[in-house]
Amino acid sequence: MNNRSITLSNNDKLSFLSNFSTLLSAGIPIIEAVDSLSEDAKGSLKKILISLRANLVQGKHVYSVLEEFPQVFDEIIVNIIRASEEAGTLEIALKDLKNITKKNIEFSDKVKSALIYPSFVITVFFAILLLILTFVMPKIFTVFSRLQIKMPLATRILLFISNALLQHTVPIGITMIFLLIGGIVIYKRKKKSVMRFISSLPFIEQLSKEIDLTRFSRSLYLLLSSGVPIASALNLAQHVVMSKKMGNLIGESRTMILSGKKLSEGLKNARGYIPSIMLKIIEAGEKTGTLEGSMNEIADYLDYQVSKTLQSFTVLLEPIMIVVLGLLVGGMMLSIIGPIYGLIGQIGPR
Repeated sequence: MNNRSITLSNNDKLSFLSNFSTLLSAGIPIIEAVDSLSEDAKGSLKKILISLRANLVQGKHVYSVLEEFPQVFDEIIVNIIRASEEAGTLEIALKDLKNITKKNIEFSDKVKSALIYPSFVITVFFAILLLILTFVMPKIFTVFSRLQIKMPLATRILLFISNALLQHTVPIGITMIFLLIGGIVIYKRKKKSVMRFISSLPFIEQLSKEIDLTRFSRSLYLLLSSGVPIASALNLAQHVVMSKKMGNLIGESRTMILSGKKLSEGLKNARGYIPSIMLKIIEAGEKTGTLEGSMNEIADYLDYQVSKTLQSFTVLLEPIMIVVLGLLVGGMMLSIIGPIYGLIGQIGPR
C-alpha cells in the first residue's frame, strides 16, 4: 500500500503520540522508543513505525517520515514536529500534540453525538416509508382499484412511487447504490467544497463559524508554542478552516503581519464576524508577548461556546423534525384514508 493512502484511527493516533511522548520524556533513545512501540502495534500503525525506524537508522528526521503519511499527519503536525526537532524539544511537542489531539477527538465526538438523534429519526422514517410503499400500499390500492374509487393526486403519486419500486426494484436499487458510491467519491475528492456548502446553510452557519474559530485558535496555539513563525503558522492554519470567508480573513491577516502589523489589526477588519472577546484576548497576548497562551485560552472558550450552540441546535432541531416528519406522515396517511372516506360517503346516501 502507498504510504500516502494509509490512514489511522483517532484512537491509534492518540495512542501513538501519547506513548511516544512518554517514552522520550523518560529518557529512552528515540530508536529504542520506536522499537518498543512496534512490539504491540498492528495494521497501519505498525507500517508507520517500521518506516519511521528504517528512516531514523538512515539519519533522517521524524518529521520527514511523518510527512510521507499525509492522511494521518497533516501539515500542522509535520511542521510542529519539524520546529521541535530543530529546537530539541520533541518530547514536549509530542505531549502538546497528544493533549490537543485528545481535545480534537472530544470536540469531534460532541459534533457527532449531536447528529446521532436526527440521523436515527430520519433513517427510521425512511425505513417505515419504504415498508409502507412496498407492503401496505399495494394491498390498499388493489382494493381501491376493484372498487373503482377515484383517487386524489397525492394518492396517485404514492401509487406511482409504489409501483415503480415494485416493478423496477433492481434498476432503482442499482441506481441508488451508484448514487451512494458517487456521493462518497465526490465527498472524498471535494471534501472542502462540500463542507463549505454545508457550512453556508442558514441553520448551520453560526455553528460552522464557531467550529472554524476553534480550529484556527487551537492550531495557531500549537504552531506558535512550537516555535513556528507567525506568518508561517497563519499560512498553515488557513487550511484547517471550512469557511472561505474565514480562510480569506486569515490570509489577509498574514499579509498585514508581513507588512509589519499585528494579528489583532488584521482580524479587526472582520469585527462582528470575529467575537470582540477574541480580539481583546489576542490584543492582551500581543502586548504581553504571550500570544500562544492567549490562543489556547480562546480555543478553550470557543470549545465551550460550541458545546452550548450544539446543545441549543439539538434542542431546537428535535421539535422541528417532529413537526416536519409529522406533516409528512400525516399527509401520507391522509392520501390513503381520503379515498376510504370518499367511499364511505358514496355508500352512506344509499
